[in-house]
Parts: sequence; structure tokens; C-alpha cells
Amino acid sequence: MFLTSHALSESSISEAATDLLCANGNGLDPLHYRVNGGGDSMAVEIKVLQRGDDSILMNSAKDVFDNPIDPELTREFLADPRHHIAVAIDDGLVVGFASGVHYVHPDKPPELWINEVGLAPTHRRRGLGKALLRALFAVGRAHRCTVAWVLTDRSNAAAMALYESVGGIEGADNTGLKATVGYSFALDDKD
Repeated sequence: MFLTSHALSESSISEAATDLLCANGNGLDPLHYRVNGGGDSMAVEIKVLQRGDDSILMNSAKDVFDNPIDPELTREFLADPRHHIAVAIDDGLVVGFASGVHYVHPDKPPELWINEVGLAPTHRRRGLGKALLRALFAVGRAHRCTVAWVLTDRSNAAAMALYESVGGIEGADNTGLKATVGYSFALDDKD
């Protein structure tokens, strides 16, 4: 059940993106960053994957994704221009990711929905979650998204802290008579 939402404003997204250092040193590149995390001088590459980057996801650390990576689903995901995934790569191994979808509606400007953020237990609390989200925010800006948003369980304190640390506003769409409540629907069952 989804109980909490965080809206990320365009200004907070913009501020967050300026904190990243591009790997080539020539300014921001929304597809490729290097992050130094924590006091252990860990250098991790943050990369937004594109069509043809399938093999990168095949080398993922345990507990980064909920399930084993499926090659067919990976190809389909990366071929869809509205689906985005930023990964954290440490010595050739994917140790984290953030995925999202940008979408349009006939009466609203484009928005970026953050689907999921996952990190290997060995790489948590080092700023990688922030870097992954910031990479997705840069992609969202490139697609003219005016807002990014995410839902999480209220019991997920780590996720809530992460979203707040990059400018998320808890319950931004959860006030007054139009308060938002999340629902999920099983679509694999027959009625």
C-alpha cells in the first residue's frame, strides 16, 4: 500500500543536478557522472542506460533488484524511450539503480514518475541514492518535465529520508479534500 508521496519541484531538481560532477569534467552530462561516496574514496560511475546497454544490467550485485534480471524485459525496457534507468556501477558491477517513466497527458505538462530506487546493502548511506535520483531528474528536465514524483510506504523511513534529502516535499499532493491515496491492482488475476 502506498501511503506517502513526495513531489520534487523543478527548482529542487535543478539545484540537485548542479551538485554532480561530470566524468569528463566539461559540465553536466545527464548520462554519465562519477561520484565519490563517503570517506572511503569510493569512485562509482552513475550512468543513465540507453538502448543496447542490456549487458550492463546482467552484472548486478545481489539485492539490488527485487528479482533476477530478465534479458527480454531488459531489452523492452531500454528500447522504450519513455522508460529511464540510472545505475551505479562499481568496478563493473551494478550496485544501485533508480528507474522512472516520463509521461504526458492531454491537459498537463510532462511529469517524471520515479518507479523504484534500489541499492546493494554494501553501498547504502554513501550518497549513491541521491546521485541516482539526480541523474533521473536531469533526464526529466531534458524531456521538459515540470515535476518528478514518487510514492513510498510510510514505514520505509530510509526512502522517505532519501526523497527529502533531494528536495522532496512529503505529502505535497496529500492535503485538503483532494488528498492522494495510492492503490495497486493485480492485473494477472482473472475476474
